[in-house]
Amino acid sequence: MLKRTFDIFASLCGVILSAPLLLGAALAVRLTSRGPVFFRQQRIGRNFVPFSIVKFRTMVVDAPRLGGPLTQGSRDPRITPVGRILRRTKIDELPQLWNVLCGEMSLVGPRPEVAKYVEMFRQDYAEILQIRPGITDPASIKYRNEAAELEKGIDPEAEYVGRILPDKIALAKQYLRDSSFWYDLSLLWHTAFSR
Repeated sequence: MLKRTFDIFASLCGVILSAPLLLGAALAVRLTSRGPVFFRQQRIGRNFVPFSIVKFRTMVVDAPRLGGPLTQGSRDPRITPVGRILRRTKIDELPQLWNVLCGEMSLVGPRPEVAKYVEMFRQDYAEILQIRPGITDPASIKYRNEAAELEKGIDPEAEYVGRILPDKIALAKQYLRDSSFWYDLSLLWHTAFSR
């Protein structure tokens, strides 16, 4: 109950305080590339209920069709110039505050995955998805520069499924064991100030 109350209060404050930044980012996306301001993608939430995650669009229209589901490094040609800035600063993630307000996500919790990867590790996600997914968690901090990690491999998806995702799953399970209000606050602090 405390976690949900904090989520509502903090995300509402976040939306109000970041409103000028949200408006500026929305205008930058709209004026510099063709397509919608927001990117929506179905992710799997608590108890395997799908929901639509919202981010600022950082890639060209039809990016998944043009190059697969994963961003293939910081030099991925599908990323727009404005999108590079939004990704580097993590401003593209701010619209997820709406997902938090709607109760689909929490500020802190295991990052939501697409159905394809959840099905690959369904037994693990049966444990993880007992709680709401979050905007940040220990894996988000560890893999802050995930695109650069994927860039190292010949096959980004194989690298993700074979190495990065299993580690994220292990970190998510550890988060469930260690979860507390104060731990969440420390993760929010590290997310805000990690580079």
